[in-house]
This record gives sequence, structure tokens and C-alpha cells, in this order.
Amino acid sequence: MTDHTSLPPDSDGALDFFLRMARAQALIVRRFDSALGNLHGLSFSDYQLLYQLQRAPGARLRRIDLAERLALTASGVTRSLMPLEKIGLVERQADVRDARVGYAVLTAAGQELLEHASATAHAVGRELLQDAPAEQLGALSAILGKLAG
Repeated sequence: MTDHTSLPPDSDGALDFFLRMARAQALIVRRFDSALGNLHGLSFSDYQLLYQLQRAPGARLRRIDLAERLALTASGVTRSLMPLEKIGLVERQADVRDARVGYAVLTAAGQELLEHASATAHAVGRELLQDAPAEQLGALSAILGKLAG
């Protein structure tokens, strides 16, 4: 049986850091998926998509901009939007000046669900980081911000 929590160190620590980060990311997503899914019927990916729309001016974004913010391809964001559109959380909106441009718009139902889901997401985040020293969180956040561009 392999111990997945202790990874062999590499010569400069970079690979070890990224392997640990990838494992942590998978576990974090699983925790958020579970809590958001059980209470609100959303995946963490759905939550992130709605969150990005809510933060945008007018609660709408061009699909390509949404894809950029979520680090997805244009087709990936389209696939992610389809089920949310079907249940009325997001709607499509055409650009009046350019028919080639499409927007994703957060609906009132999407906004309401997002407000409730955000309370859950905040609680999960606080729980996951309850033992993390604040000074380390700032430094790690800065590193992740640089990596995410």
C-alpha cells in the first residue's frame, strides 16, 4: 500500500510542491462538490461559473471571457453552461451590435441560488483552512495568484 501523503522530494522542491498542490486541489474540489451538491444541487465548477458571472458588470460575460476566467476552452464553457441554462440559472443573450458575440447572463434564480450556495462555500473554505496560519495563507495566496496569471 502506497502512502499518498508523503511524496519523495525532488532536487529543488518544485515538483513536490506541484504534486502536493494537485492532490490538495482534487481533495478540495471533492469537498466543495459534496457540500454544494448535497445542499444546492451544484458542482464546484457550476458554483465557480455562477460566481464569475455574478462578479461581472451586469452579471453577464461574453462566453469567451467566462472561459478565460475559468481557465476553460470556449467549447468547455459552452458545455458547462448548457445544464445551467436548462434549469434557468443562466440565460443566453445576443449582442445587439454583433450577432457572433454571445453573452452568458446570471438570472434572478441563479443569483438567489448563488447567494445560498456562497454561504455553504464560505463555510467549507473556513473549515478546510481552520488550522492554517494566516501569515502562511497570504504567502501561498500570492504564489497561487502568480501561477494563475
